[in-house]
Amino acid sequence: MLPPLLSTLLRRQHGHRHSLRRFLLQLHCQPCRLFSTTTSSPLNFPLSHPTYMIWGSNTSLGKTLVSAGLASSFLLSPPAQCSSGRRKFVYLKPVQTGFPSDSDSHFVFAKLSAIASRCNLPFSFLASNSVLKSSLSAAKSVVSIGGHLEINNLTFGMHDLNFHESNAVLSDGDSVSELVSKTLYAWREAVSPHLAAERENGVVEDSAVVEMLQQCLINDLEVKGENEKMDVFCVVETAGGVASPGPSGTLQCDMYRPFRFPGVLVGDGRLGGISGTISAYESLKLRGYDIVAVVFEDHGLVNEMPLISYLRNRVPVILLPPIPQDMSNDLVEWFGDSEEIFNSLKRIMILAFSERIQRLNDMPKKARDVFWWPFTQHRLVPEETVTVIDSRCGENFAVYKAQNNECMIEQFDACASWWTQGPDATLQIELARDMGYAAGRFGHVMFPENVYEPALKCSELLLEGVGKGWASRTYFSDNGSTAVEIALKMAFRKFSVDSGILLDYAKNNTAETSIELKVLALKGSYHGDTLGAMEAQAPSSYTGFLQQPWYTGRGLFLDPPTVCMCNRIWKLCFPEGMRSGNVICKDMAFSSRDDIFHKSRDKSDLYGIYSSYISQQLSPYSRSNRTIHIGALIIEPVIQGAGGMLMIDPLFQRVLVNECRSRNIPVIFDEVFTGFWRLGAESAAELLGCVPDIACYAKLMTGGMIPLAATLATEEVFDSFIGDSKLKALLHGHSYSAHAIGCTAAAKSIKWFKDPLTNHNVIAEQGLLRELWNVKLVQQISSHPSVQRVVALGTLFALELRAEGNNAGYGSLYARPFLQRLREDGVYMRPLGNVIYLLCGPCASPEICNQLLIKLHTRLDEFSQS
Repeated sequence: MLPPLLSTLLRRQHGHRHSLRRFLLQLHCQPCRLFSTTTSSPLNFPLSHPTYMIWGSNTSLGKTLVSAGLASSFLLSPPAQCSSGRRKFVYLKPVQTGFPSDSDSHFVFAKLSAIASRCNLPFSFLASNSVLKSSLSAAKSVVSIGGHLEINNLTFGMHDLNFHESNAVLSDGDSVSELVSKTLYAWREAVSPHLAAERENGVVEDSAVVEMLQQCLINDLEVKGENEKMDVFCVVETAGGVASPGPSGTLQCDMYRPFRFPGVLVGDGRLGGISGTISAYESLKLRGYDIVAVVFEDHGLVNEMPLISYLRNRVPVILLPPIPQDMSNDLVEWFGDSEEIFNSLKRIMILAFSERIQRLNDMPKKARDVFWWPFTQHRLVPEETVTVIDSRCGENFAVYKAQNNECMIEQFDACASWWTQGPDATLQIELARDMGYAAGRFGHVMFPENVYEPALKCSELLLEGVGKGWASRTYFSDNGSTAVEIALKMAFRKFSVDSGILLDYAKNNTAETSIELKVLALKGSYHGDTLGAMEAQAPSSYTGFLQQPWYTGRGLFLDPPTVCMCNRIWKLCFPEGMRSGNVICKDMAFSSRDDIFHKSRDKSDLYGIYSSYISQQLSPYSRSNRTIHIGALIIEPVIQGAGGMLMIDPLFQRVLVNECRSRNIPVIFDEVFTGFWRLGAESAAELLGCVPDIACYAKLMTGGMIPLAATLATEEVFDSFIGDSKLKALLHGHSYSAHAIGCTAAAKSIKWFKDPLTNHNVIAEQGLLRELWNVKLVQQISSHPSVQRVVALGTLFALELRAEGNNAGYGSLYARPFLQRLREDGVYMRPLGNVIYLLCGPCASPEICNQLLIKLHTRLDEFSQS
């Protein structure tokens, strides 16, 4: 039996008659382990049955009444409404304070038991209520009898409190309705969960709540064996209001985001309730939740009319009859009066669930019928391999799987959604809110000759950050490719001014028709897919006749030396054309990655070898040649991304910049991929130890939330466009140049990534990220027999699988089965042929990166044996 004190409290609180109940109380209290902020395995929960969150726009508005009403409608309706004859309603209360005198899971259990006992049910009704974990003080309140504690050796923290009560109303029929009611975590003090947890030494990490909820969903919703046709309905009821803190202090609307269950919002029908309800609704929508209905108690103020008008009939607004204020009222009659209302709400929820599942199941086929995916051979993408992404939370996708039982699984976005993503879950919400503010304040405004705060702030941050010490001007555009096009125009103008070509044009009002400007670039480079950007890169899979028949490749393309880790050692690899150089063996290997970037290498013999090689290549384009000029150098500093995640020898690129400077050739850094901490520094220029005249930025600049690009330039480059005629200005632009939403997102992201208070990976005194990839594990992977080379730098880890013939190169499908296995492990990756890579955000924890490497290493062993 329950202790008399608890039994009395529960009776007084809920007015329940215990005539049909039997109680089983088992207490086994022990300290809980500490959970990390991340789960060791990806989130995976069933989506085979309707599951909804019950939210409240404030506390004490009747969330539990709605839960109980839905349970009654689902379980106690005639069996004809149930297709299988077996029904289960699962009520989960992850966070409960005021326990045991206040227990929402017990309330649902008690009310359903009371209603069932008063009805002549033609089917059996089973009910249970459990409390899984509680604080020490809550546990003491349960087990105290006569003022003393029955169980010894209790310590502070959360404790396994296997409290269980059950009830049964039996019938001769085969049909069975079952209520499973559970509280996951309970605290004694009736205050906000974060306060109760702190005061009772029972703080619980968000990940612990998420893991516990996931486990309950798996245990209680998955139907197997003889019950596989059981109808199941589940509600997860939150505590307090939408933005009430959870036990760790995280707002509950943020804590439950990994699940993104659709919700019912219990609004406020009292005076002032319209505002609170709308605010709660907007908070949920901002975080990506779907709300299928708004429900609130009728207080005679007709609050439903303004809400219906505001929601424009997109969301049903349901009115409940007034709730009796007499605490002795057992509410059974009220539930009877509300029966049809809850039946209607139940139908809305079941229909919304069915429509959602239907959409998710239909999406792969529809996608193959209507999409033209970039960089994709559609013939090689069967319908069952299309990834259905329902949402993302920070760096994780929620991916829908229709095979077997429908479920939602979490996958780490290991290619950072084409290298754009960097926000953790907190920054993602911050960006969404700030972007919404900018949209509400500005919408879109045109940029020429105008100024508005987001654009100005973003420009200042860029010049103080990635452009510090060299850049003075910011030119905004849409994306990385357009930023490169603009950079080429800037560089060619600057070169034309410095070389006198523009002066000749001014004198003759025409340029010499025989003059041709080329770029100096590196083989393996990639600068975008617009026509001009493609001309600035060497022949490749992206520029061949099948892709770009207009391509001529207007440049001198040098084959650069690369660096990688092989068999635990960082090694320098030379292209064929440079092997004749007198290279000393000691320059070919490095004891650490840092040695590769050290400026002391400028005094090595290798510097002279590189300088001689570059001078030799540039000699045909000397000033004596009046027809063909090298008008710009463009490089991806340190790492060539789309070319195969190749690490170029920093010394070679530094020499290249110096040689061009001595010839007045403007230098462009394409930092669309490498900028904003991708390589462990805010700008890759910091790693190279030299600065450009022009640089291009995009992707991580806005946290990957919205397209925006910037081309930064020196004042000298800017001055080359200054004149009395508009025709001398840079006649280039985009409708969405410097759009307010993008500039706002960029300003937030730039500040967030570099602030040690928001990005714990930043080492403030060094201006670098801490090491994210486990060095020993990286070394192990580099010596794996299936691996050709490895690169680990900043947020990037890449490896090339050892392959030959058709199994190598960009068109290779060699890595596909390997990546499919990793997706099963919760790691979403997209290869560059036989090159695979992991890319995390600047805020990702080394623990997460270590988990990714472990999974990859494990699958490598399997791959090599297959």
